[in-house]
Amino acid sequence: MMTRRERLMRTLRGEAVDRPPVCFYEIDKIRQQPDNPDPFNIYHDPSWKPLLDLAWEKSDIVSLTGVGFKNSPVSPQAELTTIENGFNAEGSRLGCRKIKAGNRVLTERSQRDRDIDTTWVTEHLLKDVDDFKAYLELPVEEPAGEPDIAPFLEKERLIGDRGIALIDTPDPLCAVAPLFSMADYTVIALTEPELMHRALERAAKSIYYWTEAVAKALPGRIWRIYGPEYASPPYLPPRLFHEYVTLYVKPMVDMIQGYGGFARIHCHGKLRQILDEIVATGCAALDPIEPPIQGDVEMSYVRKNYGRQLVLFGNLEISDIENLPTELFAQKVTTALREGTAGTGRGMVLMPSAAPYGRHLATLTVRNYEKMVELTENFA
Repeated sequence: MMTRRERLMRTLRGEAVDRPPVCFYEIDKIRQQPDNPDPFNIYHDPSWKPLLDLAWEKSDIVSLTGVGFKNSPVSPQAELTTIENGFNAEGSRLGCRKIKAGNRVLTERSQRDRDIDTTWVTEHLLKDVDDFKAYLELPVEEPAGEPDIAPFLEKERLIGDRGIALIDTPDPLCAVAPLFSMADYTVIALTEPELMHRALERAAKSIYYWTEAVAKALPGRIWRIYGPEYASPPYLPPRLFHEYVTLYVKPMVDMIQGYGGFARIHCHGKLRQILDEIVATGCAALDPIEPPIQGDVEMSYVRKNYGRQLVLFGNLEISDIENLPTELFAQKVTTALREGTAGTGRGMVLMPSAAPYGRHLATLTVRNYEKMVELTENFA
């Protein structure tokens, strides 16, 4: 019997394992802090306890973890930025950021409700091309400092043989696209490629510095690079996925894997037309490989055509975990396991596309997570 950590590391290296790992994605009990009584911590609700205990005791934990920097200079944008936080009448937490950019004031507003573990952007910082141009003229600091790896190492210690900690990072596109509403972003990405590349190069400068430093300080770890889905169909055509993702993500992958790490690309939605571009980044793994109708490829297709290059993380939908009767959900689990391990390939990790984010967790949801573990443990 392998430890959960050993099972995951052998899977990443393309080695034989006793069974496929089963991961609950964001759920690991450490991040959720169930004992924290903060009114905005939905995981303090008793309905979450069975699932958090199951994740800690039975799942092959892959714990998403950011790595901060220390001794970094103060951003030159700081003196141009004002922050205004507060609450509305319903008790939701409100955020407001204003940046003076030339003769413009760029404003972003957000809202976090007590019973939902999501922060909604209710007003995006950039509204049009002129805002974009003004933003691109803002000063940017030269990247400096060194990674603060102590919290990451402490998380690895806490996890022990239960699994592994993962280094989580956006790509340059993820630093640019959310500055706009999705509608404005897609139009500007299609019509203003020169401005987009200016913005991506600007974001890449600090992201590359951070990636190189962290990869060197924490070699041999798994990473998640998120953001590529902003350029996936139907939002943008495949040629722009190459322009906005492949060209900027490949240097990150090279840095990570140059220090013995494993770069996992995170991309929701339709993959069929961009799988070659994802592989062209040189990444070692892909998630969450959503089945139709949310996605457009079956696990069997990805395994057959790309399984030698990629470890496959997926291919269950969170909506099915929350809504399908357990006997029907079990069929989805069995199909994912069978298709994800058929023939030859580097390996697969059974994993959902996301996690529940409401305060009250339904009994059905917990039962379906239990079924994931049961079927994976007995899979041969």
